[in-house]
Amino acid sequence: MRRLIAFLALLCAFAAQAQSPTLTDEVLGHLARHPHVRAEFTQSRENPALAEPQLSHGDLLFVIGHGMVWHTRDPFEDTLVFAAGNTSRLNAQGTLDRVRDGNRGVGQVYGMLQSLLAGKSDDATRQFTIDAEGTPARWTLHFVPRQARVAKVLAGITLKGDDFLQSIEVSLANGERTVITFANTRDAGSLTLVEAKVLGIP
Repeated sequence: MRRLIAFLALLCAFAAQAQSPTLTDEVLGHLARHPHVRAEFTQSRENPALAEPQLSHGDLLFVIGHGMVWHTRDPFEDTLVFAAGNTSRLNAQGTLDRVRDGNRGVGQVYGMLQSLLAGKSDDATRQFTIDAEGTPARWTLHFVPRQARVAKVLAGITLKGDDFLQSIEVSLANGERTVITFANTRDAGSLTLVEAKVLGIP
């Protein structure tokens, strides 16, 4: 799942630049108005080797400058916390257990989401051909890798949204496809005591 979360962060960061600077600036402006966000997610992974898509459901909390809580509810309970450059799992006692092999994913999730809201992702246009469609009220961004070595793995990425990011589609060169859709996306409001603690918010 950390791989898919890393994709989420990577995709969001890449949304900071597009072939239509005016549209991109407006999209970023809308997204930046909501630095503390909650959403419900449905994640579907399709693979030619699988008879049926793999589905998972849950919810997330993102707080700019502090990190993200990614809570899977189905098909199993699991909560990952991305903060302060680390990946941790929230246990039943409300404390964090370090995920030792999650540092790369953390760097992508935490750093790139921060970059999106700060409007900093200069690498995007160097790595992707990007096509922007629509309006700030309803936009679509298509990403196609420029480098052949990347294209051997990643076929393309599509983001859709309005004031919030609404869906992400990741197509791999091997035919695998992951779609993450968000529902009930909203400003986060008050955090619980546990959320504030694990994200290091006084």
